[in-house]
Amino acid sequence: MSAPARPVAAQPLATSTFVVEGMRCAGCIAKLEQGLAALPGVAAARVNFTNRRVRIDHLDEIAEDRLIGAIDQMGFTAHAFAGDATDSGKRESRRLVLAMAVAGFAMMNIMLLSVAVWSGADGATRQLFHWLSALIALPTVAYSGRVFFTSAWGALKRGRTNMDVPISIGVLVALAMSLYETALGGAHAYFDGVVMLLFFLLGGRFLDSVMRDRARGGVDALLRRLPAEATVIARDGGHQRRAIAELAPGMRLLVAAGERIAADGIVEHGESAVDRSLVTGESIAEPVAPGAEVLAGTVNLAAPLTVRVTRAGEATAIADIARLMESAGQAKSAYMRIADRASRLYAPAVHTLAALTLAGWLIAGAGWHVALTNAVAVLIITCPCALGLAVPVAQVVASGALMRAGVLVKDGSALERLAKADVALLDKTGTITLGRPVVMGGLPDAADERAILHALARASRHPAAMAAAAALVDEATAPVTDIVEEAGLGVRGAARGVAVRLGRPGWAGPASDDASIVFRIGGGVSHEIRVADRARDDAAAALARLGAAGLAPEMVSGDAPAVVDALAAALGIPGRARATPQDKYAIVRAAEADGRRVLMVGDGINDGPALKAAYVSMAPATASDVGQMAADLVFVGGRLMAVPVAVSAARRTMRVVAQNFALAIGYNVLAVPLAVAGFVTPLIAALAMSGSSLIVVANAMRLRGAAR
Repeated sequence: MSAPARPVAAQPLATSTFVVEGMRCAGCIAKLEQGLAALPGVAAARVNFTNRRVRIDHLDEIAEDRLIGAIDQMGFTAHAFAGDATDSGKRESRRLVLAMAVAGFAMMNIMLLSVAVWSGADGATRQLFHWLSALIALPTVAYSGRVFFTSAWGALKRGRTNMDVPISIGVLVALAMSLYETALGGAHAYFDGVVMLLFFLLGGRFLDSVMRDRARGGVDALLRRLPAEATVIARDGGHQRRAIAELAPGMRLLVAAGERIAADGIVEHGESAVDRSLVTGESIAEPVAPGAEVLAGTVNLAAPLTVRVTRAGEATAIADIARLMESAGQAKSAYMRIADRASRLYAPAVHTLAALTLAGWLIAGAGWHVALTNAVAVLIITCPCALGLAVPVAQVVASGALMRAGVLVKDGSALERLAKADVALLDKTGTITLGRPVVMGGLPDAADERAILHALARASRHPAAMAAAAALVDEATAPVTDIVEEAGLGVRGAARGVAVRLGRPGWAGPASDDASIVFRIGGGVSHEIRVADRARDDAAAALARLGAAGLAPEMVSGDAPAVVDALAAALGIPGRARATPQDKYAIVRAAEADGRRVLMVGDGINDGPALKAAYVSMAPATASDVGQMAADLVFVGGRLMAVPVAVSAARRTMRVVAQNFALAIGYNVLAVPLAVAGFVTPLIAALAMSGSSLIVVANAMRLRGAAR
């Protein structure tokens, strides 16, 4: 009996990213995600509507050509993402501008010919002007209308529909009606209306494209600000100009005053001030000296610096920002799920409604001309573009505003959850405080004990242990084997055959409440090491703003009660001490069991379970990898005010999303009955449809100033 096949998600996966052209609404998103996810060997597919990309997690043996073919079968055009987020948008914008220019030129000329008809031309003269209008309209519709026709035909030949199908049907039916009337010598032809219809449809789509490009432009502009080259100091002391793609950890860079730093690194020589606003959003220059960390994309302001590269290329903080922003807006919020369902129902609903409109007018005694005109208006006016844009555009604009304020949104749905949070739990060390404590006392006196302590402290990333390591930086280390760090407890190992521990009082060894960490060799005396850390400069103001917003902040820390109580009293908030990772997790679960929506803010490995369990979570950029991976949002810089700013921005975003939904739904509630009743021409339908989308996008653009 053969073993059952492993689920795709349990097997090693590759990730491919493609630029997809032809996406118009939330229905397209749902079609792509569901169609790709159904393919054998595909674990997941996620569309970024704003960036026109789809990210596919799949088995490594599935070739990219096969995935591109599958996307093509769904009626879209795809090609591998080459790294430039703007190329696809620029190509589409140029194509739309050319098509709109041709339609506009033809529209003006047909309008001139129509003046004679409107002025009372009759008989052969009227017939001549109608045919001249037809000669202009036919090639114009063929050229300018291909934007819609190509997309519609691609969907239809694969047995599918999209929003361009009813638009194409409407345009072609109106054109056919005009040709029929002209051939029979009728008094009415609508060549001017057909071309005008195309012009306004293209205009609306172009403006939508431009606004979406502007909405996603923050990260692209950020990456373009990186220098193309850097000055590398060779081993012989000479200088070489190297492309940033050639930089690697360990290289030494000479950064002149006024030059942008090309990689993350540590200052080795020189003192200066660095403008970090591009990365952190902080406007005040930060002084740097030997030992200080600097980030790629920041500007050296005052004096030359020698920087040793620690991270380059895709490993830099600015590249992390790009990746975090790339994922923003892709998660499915409740509003997005509503839009998806509505868009999936759109095609069958609109075609049914148009057919009923046609039949109803014919039964009522109207002629074919009136019935078809009204059916065409219904086809055009019911496009769900506004509904599809309501959520993603707002998420992207808000995420861009938060990025400029130093808050990176990893998950678009996090904004919806953050807006609903009603209680805030915050870790102390590294979150409320700067996470750079110093030893105040308690180090052992014996040199051999200090050497063992130094070895253990160097192996831990806990701020208190790092403070002990910093205090012993100039002293020797002893050989310690079998070093293991236990999250939330401490680090243990063996020295000279004896168990050694450094960590939480009680776990490492007995101690008083004043001890921050305890160092113990075997069953000997416990050394109570006391460390102190200061709160972030704006901690009190940030916590007060959270309280005013109704989030009731509370500090939850693994530190000693005396330290926690003193800081909590100074900040005016409750505090819990000696909280293990399990305790923090349980506190979050208990709060949510009481119906609360918890915002958890933490930075360490010990915060990971609570960050993951919370309704929504944030972490500083200095957090551990575990903390950053578990958090929904990451804030950079030294200001805790980023937390209430993010809450305020999230609430404003959801108000705008609700407004967009109201606008989109209200538009259809008002417009569709008017079209069915015959009060809307195809031209007015085109104007109304394009206008509704632009109003939604323009409303979302107000969020560019949301992060305040």
